[in-house]
Amino acid sequence: MPPAERDGPSEPSYRDTDQDTSSNVKNSVAMENLRDTDVYLSLLSWLPSCVMVFGGVIPYIPQYLQIKRTANAEGFSTRVCLILLIANILRIFFWFGKFFELTLLMQSFVMITAMLALLHLCCTTQAANKVSTKRHFLTDFDLQYFWNWSHFEDYVLCCLCFTVLCTFITYLFIESKFFIEGVGLIAILTEAMLGVPQLLQNFHYQSTKGMSVKMVILWTAGDIFKTGYFIINETPVQFWLCGSLQIFIDVAILLQVLLYRQRRNKIP
Repeated sequence: MPPAERDGPSEPSYRDTDQDTSSNVKNSVAMENLRDTDVYLSLLSWLPSCVMVFGGVIPYIPQYLQIKRTANAEGFSTRVCLILLIANILRIFFWFGKFFELTLLMQSFVMITAMLALLHLCCTTQAANKVSTKRHFLTDFDLQYFWNWSHFEDYVLCCLCFTVLCTFITYLFIESKFFIEGVGLIAILTEAMLGVPQLLQNFHYQSTKGMSVKMVILWTAGDIFKTGYFIINETPVQFWLCGSLQIFIDVAILLQVLLYRQRRNKIP
């Protein structure tokens, strides 16, 4: 008589157990690789945002170092700082009325900090070089010396007054779409005029001496990058129009560098 068969499910063989273990290990490895890929993709997606936030201040590092090295700020137009401060303060108020990328809001705060630091260096350098004891202050209310004051505190006070005024007006008209779009347009157009003071100063002196050419080259590279960023991320049309205009002005300043350098070389 054959032995009676045992009722119930048969026990799994060692071979089946090994196969299940191997399959689980492979699945775990695949999940780990997938997680690593997600981390890398996340980091790559953050890279352009970081460049947008901090990349805007990089062009001013060569100018800052040049002023510090030469102890001379005459070749740099502080009106550049004025334009960027106004543009970025207005951009912050534009954000409260029409939310756009947080990256661009953070960029404004970083740029404001950088421009105040550059203004502080210019004031310190000019104060050390001036022989005259004549000082000019914001409270003099002299338009001839507007944004050409002797103390850094006056520039900060002017920015604070402008911010308070914008806060009051924005509070009154925050519900008006026309007003908010107007603030955004003014902010972007103001920033688009960034290179104009430097362009006019170069034309007035027929020279680019004291201006950092590296700064302008970095301006151009940064403006090309951010204009592409604006178009790809479908930001409001004001942003990429501003970027296009800035590229045009940057190229004009670079042409000034070449033109005035050729004239200087021709002088015996």
